[in-house]
Amino acid sequence: IGQYVKKIQELLQEQWLCLEHGYPELASAIKQPASKLSSIQNQLVNSLNSLLSAYSTQGPADKENSNTHCQQLEISPTTSLKSIMKKKGYGFHAGGNGTKKNLQFVGVNGGYETTSSEDTSCEDSPSDGDMESEMERRDGDLEPTQAKAGGESKGDSSGTSSQERCEDNDLQEPSAEAVPCTQHKADRCKPSEDFLANCQLLSKHLSEIKTTSDKHLRHILSTVCQEWFQVSSRKSSSPEVVAGYLKALGATQPELLAMVVNLADRNGNTALHYSVSHSNFSIAKLLLDTGVCCVDLQNRAGYTAVMLTPLAAAETGEDMEVVMKLLKEGDVNLRAAQGGQTALMLGVSHERDDMVRALLSCQADVNLQDEEGRTALMVACRQGNANIVRLLLAQPGCQVTLMDKGGNSALSLAQRAAHRDIAALLRAHAEQSPSL
Repeated sequence: IGQYVKKIQELLQEQWLCLEHGYPELASAIKQPASKLSSIQNQLVNSLNSLLSAYSTQGPADKENSNTHCQQLEISPTTSLKSIMKKKGYGFHAGGNGTKKNLQFVGVNGGYETTSSEDTSCEDSPSDGDMESEMERRDGDLEPTQAKAGGESKGDSSGTSSQERCEDNDLQEPSAEAVPCTQHKADRCKPSEDFLANCQLLSKHLSEIKTTSDKHLRHILSTVCQEWFQVSSRKSSSPEVVAGYLKALGATQPELLAMVVNLADRNGNTALHYSVSHSNFSIAKLLLDTGVCCVDLQNRAGYTAVMLTPLAAAETGEDMEVVMKLLKEGDVNLRAAQGGQTALMLGVSHERDDMVRALLSCQADVNLQDEEGRTALMVACRQGNANIVRLLLAQPGCQVTLMDKGGNSALSLAQRAAHRDIAALLRAHAEQSPSL
């Protein structure tokens, strides 16, 4: 705690110095004793000094007790979902089934601005800010990238009509009382009283919540939205906390549970998008088990949670069970608004053999083409992944003679990339299936 207090003190001092150097006249006015801002600044500094002084007088045992008396489960990851990924020209190549580095991502409006967890907020209309995708492994292998992708297609709010949006542009960090926890197993974590009270109020206005112009009601919705995303949609979100919230919401009113579970942030991402993105499969399972989670909701770029699975780190059998549940409940053949990619194309482009198998077992269509006319097979052939090529060719009806808009077939792409073994596989398949 002492370290955090000192850091806040340093930041306040740095903020003040920046103000003095950049806006000296404003800084001079604020310094006046009668200035409200000066009063607030002094109160902040004095409060921090008092807190630091009180903490520094605690003995080691006191500090340990204060940390363990009511341990709050962490719900503040450093990063958030930035929608979904597309590698430029499908040119990435790396072996194995793990998630990959140096990925290229699509911004929702053709741009590539970075969004952090603080941007995870709700609002009525799509923001002008663009969104990229970020998929992070639990062990940190995948670094966030400021990405560029091929194509200049524009994104819109496709598929989000049934989702509620909130007003505020920023998510505030939850207060210490936001998710109170105790050491009793039966009552570990509960929503805040304010959250429950707000939910009770919203439950009386569900029929008008989509169209209301009541500022107070919209503020309540915004508050609920913010707390829900803080609890459910961060990399370090706790399944126990989320379960507590879902239980409380279900007890309030089932319709309210459905509304909150499917809330979308400014970029159209739901808690399910985030939980899959962060490989928080225990949370994804909780959301799916509610029975009210709309798994095919698309974000502003047209990507669903299913499309995020190719980069999710399903490290255990339980994780894969959740992935399979998601794939079975969702439409694996939906295409993204940008680029027209399917989940299978994304799985192939990131060389996720395990996810490709899972998608194929859920009837993913191998012959679908993206906006450039490319199929999953073409992607695999260009990258030289013979194992995935075999998986795709083994699917009934896999068409090897389809061409993209540039007149390239899977065979010509394999030959151009000098993947002779794959070219041989394609010729053998064509000979066995002359009608194709």
